[in-house]
Amino acid sequence: MELDQLRNFLRVAEFGNFTRAAEAIGLSQPALSRSIARLEEELGQPVFERQPRLIALTDAGHILHDRARQILALVDDVHREITDDGETGTIRLAGIPTIVPYFLPPLLREFGQACPEATVRVQEDTTEVLLKQLADGETDLAILARPLDAKHLDFEDLFEEELLLVMSPQHPLRDKPQIHLADLDAMPFVLLGEAHCLTRNIVQFCQQKSLQPVSVERTSQLASVQELVTLGHGISLIPAMARALDASDRRIYRSLAGNQPTRQIVMAWNPYRFQSKLVLRFQECLRSFVQNHPPKAPGHES
Repeated sequence: MELDQLRNFLRVAEFGNFTRAAEAIGLSQPALSRSIARLEEELGQPVFERQPRLIALTDAGHILHDRARQILALVDDVHREITDDGETGTIRLAGIPTIVPYFLPPLLREFGQACPEATVRVQEDTTEVLLKQLADGETDLAILARPLDAKHLDFEDLFEEELLLVMSPQHPLRDKPQIHLADLDAMPFVLLGEAHCLTRNIVQFCQQKSLQPVSVERTSQLASVQELVTLGHGISLIPAMARALDASDRRIYRSLAGNQPTRQIVMAWNPYRFQSKLVLRFQECLRSFVQNHPPKAPGHES
């Protein structure tokens, strides 16, 4: 059993299609098929169930899938540990969609100046997916938001971020001097899908204040939430970091009076996996970045 065979197997499992997997790997489809066939011959049973329009894992394939990921992660750890010099190498960084495009660019520029020979590979996904990747050793470091429920992972609080009310310029609340959470009762909300932790943050905060947000639309992108609000589909609560990059005058942002809704941003990693000097250096850079660029204090915004 060769490592390339395991990598090829995981790619086919990921795409569920030999043609797309072959294109991603850079192999011809016949060469990829031969690689999988040799793997199945060695194991003595098929790892894929080949259907007309679908490639699915067999029971043996499911077992191999988990083990292959672990094996390749360990091999990668060995290689990185041996070649670790704190200056070169690759960091596998991940974050949720409501953080990556807003928080990471200036951080990565600062780290790039300090470690110009290092490579940072960024992945964006939901909290559930990223926690599993941390546990499996596929990701070195992730920037997430609480609440988080994961065993055997370490979390370090970075900063607390306010969630701002966003509404269209025509909204009846726009001229109200102070807007309280109770003023939003029964108003339609535009939210991200249930898989996004920001939605859980919003719903949890509202429920703690005896308010049940009425969700009229769900989307997968924060930019889509902002545009739907602009069109008058409802209101929403948006992280301050996203508001900071919104130069449009077609939306109005306000801090809620009283106890503002917030979310806690954290750094997460797997303490049971090898952490290179480069990853540790990135962690220090992240801490320094947060200290030197603290989030703005909550306050009235119009």
